[in-house]
Amino acid sequence: MEGYSSATNTILSKAYSWMTIGLILTGVVAFLTTNSPTMLNIIHGNPFMRIVLIIAQVGLVWYLSMNIFNMSASSAVASFLIYSALLGLTLSILAFYYTGQQIAGAFFISAGMFGGASLFGKVTKQDLSSIGHYAIMFIIGIILASVVNAFLRNSALDFIISFVAVVFFTALTAYDTQVIIGWQKSVDVNDSETRNRLAIMGALKLYIDFINIFLHMLNLLNRRN
Repeated sequence: MEGYSSATNTILSKAYSWMTIGLILTGVVAFLTTNSPTMLNIIHGNPFMRIVLIIAQVGLVWYLSMNIFNMSASSAVASFLIYSALLGLTLSILAFYYTGQQIAGAFFISAGMFGGASLFGKVTKQDLSSIGHYAIMFIIGIILASVVNAFLRNSALDFIISFVAVVFFTALTAYDTQVIIGWQKSVDVNDSETRNRLAIMGALKLYIDFINIFLHMLNLLNRRN
C-alpha cells in the first residue's frame, strides 16, 4: 500500500509540476509576444496564422493523447512544452482586450477554483466517472455554442456559455485528478519511463482544464455590453 500511494503521489505531483512549468512558459511567451509589435503583427495581423496555430495546438493534443505510450518521455515533454508555447502565442491577443490587473484577478480566482477542485478529486471517495461520461458532449456543446455566438454576438448567451464552461471544467478538474490517481491500477508505475509519460499526460489534462477555467472566468469578470 505504501508503494501504491508513493507511485500515485509521484505521478500526480509530477503532473502538477509539469503543468506549472507549462503555464509559466505560456505566460512568458504571451508576455514577450505582447511586447513585440512585430510578433503581434505576424500572429494576429494575419487570420491564416491564427488558424495555423489553432490547428497545430489541436494536432499536438491529439498526437500526445493517441501516442503517449508509443513515445519516449522526453518526446512527450517536448510536445507538451511546444503546445504550451504555441498557446502562449495565441493568448497574447488577450492584451488587446484586458488589462494586466484584470488578467491577474481572473488568474488567481481560477487558480483557487482549480486547486479546490483538484484537492476534492484527490481526497473524495466518491466515484466521479459520470463526469467523464458526459465530457465530450459538454465540450462539443460549448464549442458549437461559442461558434454560433461568434456570429450572433448575444451577451446573454455569452454569459451562459462562460458560466457553464467554468462549472464544467472545474468539475472536470476533479475528475481528471481522480483519473490520474487511478492510473497506477492498470499501468506498471514501477517503471520510471511510464511514470514520466503518465505525468505529462496528466499535466496536459490539468493544464487544459485550468486554461479553460481561466479564459471563461476572465470573460465572466470583465464582460462588456
